[in-house]
Amino acid sequence: MSTSDLISKTILFVKQNLENAEGGHDWFHIQRVYKNALLIAQEETCDIRIVQLGALLHDIADSKFHGGDETIGPKIAREFLESENVNQETISHVINIIENISFKGGNFDKKFSSIELDIVQDADRLDAIGAIGIARTFNYGGFKNRPLYNPAIPPNSKMTKEEYKNNEAPTINHFYEKLLLLKDKMNTETGKQIAHQRHHYMEGFLAQFYAEWEGNK
Repeated sequence: MSTSDLISKTILFVKQNLENAEGGHDWFHIQRVYKNALLIAQEETCDIRIVQLGALLHDIADSKFHGGDETIGPKIAREFLESENVNQETISHVINIIENISFKGGNFDKKFSSIELDIVQDADRLDAIGAIGIARTFNYGGFKNRPLYNPAIPPNSKMTKEEYKNNEAPTINHFYEKLLLLKDKMNTETGKQIAHQRHHYMEGFLAQFYAEWEGNK
């Protein structure tokens, strides 16, 4: 099977599987990450087929929506790729990307490394910051019925992986517990450049938010 045919089939598979997904983790999130990954890959020496498959399948079953089970996504991705007769080396690489891409409170040591993982991870992190990142954060906060902000509940940037997974803090706290940390965790030069601008945008948003909260603007 040609790469273009495989990618077309993968896109259709992901669209069908994420048809009813939460707005910040739906097909359009995947599409944005895919586009980000292709942009970053232009400046890197990499296997573009693995980048494409990793970006498309990285959130096929986010553990947040499956009781915290981190094995479901890799399992679904593997079964799909095997059904399309993709070689085992490629499948293994894509599964490693899925298993090692997440932030997990910043306390997760990657057990695998490759330029393809670096590219997809940067692409995914870019979608978590900037204007889209802000929109996704409040969308998920609403989905979980969390308060916008509570000055009595300070952010905790030192959470363990389990604490991060079970965190129910106000939405604003998520900026300090994840989003504002991502700029300095980017892997590629392209990712770093884009992240810098999006980080600055979030800082401006937070300044405006607090000013409005206090009735100063």
